[in-house]
Amino acid sequence: MSHAKHTLSTDVESLRRRSTTDSSELLWDHEHRGHHRGSQCDRLCAASTHPEMLDTPSPCASHHFGIFTPKCLSTHRLSVPSWCAEDAWQEASCRTTIRAENEVEAHKLANNYKFGFRKWKSHVTERPIEDRSDIVKELYSELNFIKPQTGSLLNAGNVFYAIFFGWWISLFYFLVSLLMFCTIIGIPYGKLCWKLSGYLLWPFGKALQKTSSLVRKCCIKFPNCEAIPEEADEVNQSADLKESTPLLLSPPPVPVDAPINAPYSKKIRYWCRVSTYVWLVMGYVPLVIVHVLACILSWILVFTIPVSKMNARMFTTILLLPPEEIQVRPVKKLPGCETRVLLCCYRAVNWNYYKYTVDGINVFAVNLLSLVIVTLVIGYVDRDNSLVRSEVKFATAVTSIIPLSYYIGMGIASISAQSNFAVGAVVNATFGSITEMTFYITALLQGHRAGSKCYGEIVKAALTGTLLGCILFVPGLCMIIGGCKHREQRFNSRSAGVSSALLFISVGGVFAPTLFSKAYGSLMCEGCSNPTGNNSGPFYCTDCHYDLSENNRSLFLSHIEPLVYTVSVLLPAAYLIGLVFTLKTHSHIYDIHISEGHSHVAINHDPVVHWSRWRALMVLIVATLLTAACADLTTEHIKPIISFSSVSQYFIGVTVLAMVPELPEIVNGIQFALQNNISLSLEVGNCIAVQVCMLQIPLLTLFNAVYDVGFVLIFSDLHLWASIFSVILANYIFMDGKSDYFQGTALVVVYFILLALYFFAPSPLGC
Repeated sequence: MSHAKHTLSTDVESLRRRSTTDSSELLWDHEHRGHHRGSQCDRLCAASTHPEMLDTPSPCASHHFGIFTPKCLSTHRLSVPSWCAEDAWQEASCRTTIRAENEVEAHKLANNYKFGFRKWKSHVTERPIEDRSDIVKELYSELNFIKPQTGSLLNAGNVFYAIFFGWWISLFYFLVSLLMFCTIIGIPYGKLCWKLSGYLLWPFGKALQKTSSLVRKCCIKFPNCEAIPEEADEVNQSADLKESTPLLLSPPPVPVDAPINAPYSKKIRYWCRVSTYVWLVMGYVPLVIVHVLACILSWILVFTIPVSKMNARMFTTILLLPPEEIQVRPVKKLPGCETRVLLCCYRAVNWNYYKYTVDGINVFAVNLLSLVIVTLVIGYVDRDNSLVRSEVKFATAVTSIIPLSYYIGMGIASISAQSNFAVGAVVNATFGSITEMTFYITALLQGHRAGSKCYGEIVKAALTGTLLGCILFVPGLCMIIGGCKHREQRFNSRSAGVSSALLFISVGGVFAPTLFSKAYGSLMCEGCSNPTGNNSGPFYCTDCHYDLSENNRSLFLSHIEPLVYTVSVLLPAAYLIGLVFTLKTHSHIYDIHISEGHSHVAINHDPVVHWSRWRALMVLIVATLLTAACADLTTEHIKPIISFSSVSQYFIGVTVLAMVPELPEIVNGIQFALQNNISLSLEVGNCIAVQVCMLQIPLLTLFNAVYDVGFVLIFSDLHLWASIFSVILANYIFMDGKSDYFQGTALVVVYFILLALYFFAPSPLGC
């Protein structure tokens, strides 16, 4: 018996070590593995023997910072089938692991499960590159290693490089080589440019190598030695070569040493040459311009970042070396001595570069910052639209809100992960809806200055569109994508029930004044006619509505307005009660637990955060100001679209203005679904929907009370019934605690049906 226990513990420890090595990549990098994850129940059963195999968060999970400690396996290890029953799944209090590299990441992951906190997928701390997978390591490679070639060099990406980059870069090198040949003194550089012209036309499978004059190790015993990567410090080259000598029992290669001061004297002679400065003026400068242009173009395309790295290395390193030290050699035909590798590229396109980050910021968000700058320049410099049309300014201003929303989310996650619960709750409540609130307030102010009610109707359409999108489209899309990969996904129905109850409360409160106005208000019509000419005959009326604010001021001031203010106080109060319920008194519903003790995993207790709290706060402030500027340009240039467009203003509000700022949240939800964590995917949409009703609308009502911009909390019939139907349908779908792609398809189809209603609906009053 003891021998069996020892064998089992040995196997478990082996699995723990193996799962620890790959834990971060399994959970947080969406790379395909060889195995296929089964249903949650199957993994729960398998965990009874090997707990470390349960590598996916369960819906009723407690999330440890460290090793796996399953609560449900402590007393019932022998009754495994009973735990796989459908009813037992809903009742069992099971614990699983969310493996985090450090305490800050563990705190961020725990915040994702807290009600009222913004869900964030990206890391807020630096991750050691040696702990990443080979695919991710390749993304951050400096292209100075010769590695075993995998796949054919003649692929679509490399052909794309030759067509769109290679030929014109090679042409410029050819022209520069002719120019250097004409100078006579620059003939060595002309020869170099001639060689590089052929290399840059098709650089794949070739290597730029630097012949070292410090030490040459002519390998007698091992003639086919590999090239070593380039070292930055020439003085320490001897030690590097010594350490790179193979540790074998056979006699080592016999090195032939050159004088130790040779590189230093050659470096001095190189910078004392007249030809060097002729090259820098006549050849280097135009080639730098060419390479910088290629760098910018390839970086913007994201997936061609290897081309950008290759061009950057050309003008920062290679073109500043003596021409006689640079050699172009095929990778398959390495010389019989160790030489430096300056550049070696195998692929021009890598589809995994969507994961690439710069200081923790996704590369797409980095690239879109240039769009923000362009938007502000053309928006505030060209005020009379003489250079750029108003429609183009509107499109760029709306798109610019996407990266700014990403930076706001990153700042909120960074501060919350490094702070206590109170600070995190305040930051999430303050900045969580700042993007939407900025747009709504600027739109209301623009409508107040223009004396148009259309802007207020567009704001109501955007509020309703955000509500519908977060209830139907975001969960439905996540269910479809997650269901296609994982077949069936499960989530905590109790936590989803809390969000559903809050949604019912919030929707009922928001639309209570609308229902009240329809029960006690007067129906007003723009025009009525009687074709029969008989006063007792039927009248045909058009454009009928409940216009309480103008035609029935007594009812509005005595009844409707007090009801609006009452609702605006009760909804935030219900939000606070929900926070206390889910985070304090009934936190076991989410079953979140972070533990640092008794861990066999080496944990980094000194994490290096991408953004400190002060830096994150500054980013939040700057991003908020830029968002306000872009929102101002959006509302300023939306007038031609709402005035002359054949599309209903309802449709513009519920689609473009409602969902574009939420794109980073949609991406986070999809990533959680791919990770088989559908609970967080659903919470992404529910959290936004609850904040729209319980925070954003009361704040807009408060703003209207302080500065009257004509915002009245009375929605159209289309907004009312679409929202109520969506909440009922979503609660019906979430009832069983399971999801698949069919349920997601149902939600998305209903969402598109409602969009069709808005598309064909007539324009709202005042537009």
